[in-house]
Amino acid sequence: MIRSMTAYAGGERSTTWGTLGCELRSVNHRFLEVGTRLPEELRALEPQLRERISARLSRGKLDLVMRLRAPESAASLQINEVLLGQLGQLAHRLTSDFPNLQVSFTDLLQLPGVTQGEATDAAALQVEALALLDQVLDGFVAAREREGNTLATAIAERVDAIERIAAEVRTLIPAIRDGQRAKLAARLADLPHPVDPGRAEQELVMWLQKLDVDEELDRLSSHIVEIRRVLKQREPVGRRLDFLLQEFNREANTLGSKSVDSRTSNAAVELKVLIDQIREQVQNIE
Repeated sequence: MIRSMTAYAGGERSTTWGTLGCELRSVNHRFLEVGTRLPEELRALEPQLRERISARLSRGKLDLVMRLRAPESAASLQINEVLLGQLGQLAHRLTSDFPNLQVSFTDLLQLPGVTQGEATDAAALQVEALALLDQVLDGFVAAREREGNTLATAIAERVDAIERIAAEVRTLIPAIRDGQRAKLAARLADLPHPVDPGRAEQELVMWLQKLDVDEELDRLSSHIVEIRRVLKQREPVGRRLDFLLQEFNREANTLGSKSVDSRTSNAAVELKVLIDQIREQVQNIE
C-alpha cells in the first residue's frame, strides 16, 4: 500500500507522574531522519524510541516530541528551595553585567530540578512512553496510508493517460511511415538523374529503422505494467517508483528525438508533462 511521507499524529496517556504526551510529524526526505525532544526523565529511552520508529517507517524527516505534564492536583509538589536560592543569587550577581536581564519566578520554576513531585519510577515511565509511542505510531501510519491512497489514485490516473497516449502513437506509426515513404519518393522523382530503385528502397528502410519507436513503446508498456504492480505492494515503494520514472522519461525523450511528425512530437511533450506530475507525487511517497 502506498504511504505518504507527510503526516501528523498525537496522543496522551495518564500516568502516576502526570500526563505523558506524544506528537509525531514528518515531511519529505530521501531517507529516515528522526529528531527528538524528550523530557529529562526519558532521555535514556531515546535509542529505543528511535528503534521503534525505524521498525515501522523507512523514509521521511520525522520529529518526535514527548512531554510530561505534572498532575494539576499534585499535592506532593515541592520546591527545591536550595536550588531556587542559588539561581536567585546567580541572577542577582549577573545584574551588573546584564542590566536588562529579567527573570520571572515562573521562569525559574520551569528549570529542571526546581520543582519536585512524587519520585519518578524511571523504568515504569519508560514502559508507559513506549506504549504511548506505539499507539501514536498506529495513528501516524494510518494517516500516511490515507494520504498514500490519494496519491496512488492520482498516479494511477496519470499512468492511464500515458497508456492512452502510447496507444494513440501506435496507431499513428503506419500512417507516418507511409507519409515518409511518399515524401522520399517525391523527392527522388524530382532528381535530374534516375536513382536505382533497389538502392532507394534500401536507403528508405534504413531511414525508417532510425525513426522506428516500436521498441520504445514496448518498453513504455512494460513500465506501465510494472508501475501498476508496484502501486499495489504493501512495502515502501518510493525508491522503486523513482527508478521507474527515470525509465519512463528515457522512453519519452527517445520518442521525441525520433519524431518526424508533429503529432508524435506533441505526444512526447504530453508524456513528459504527465511524468513530471507523477514525479512530484512520488517525491512524497515513502
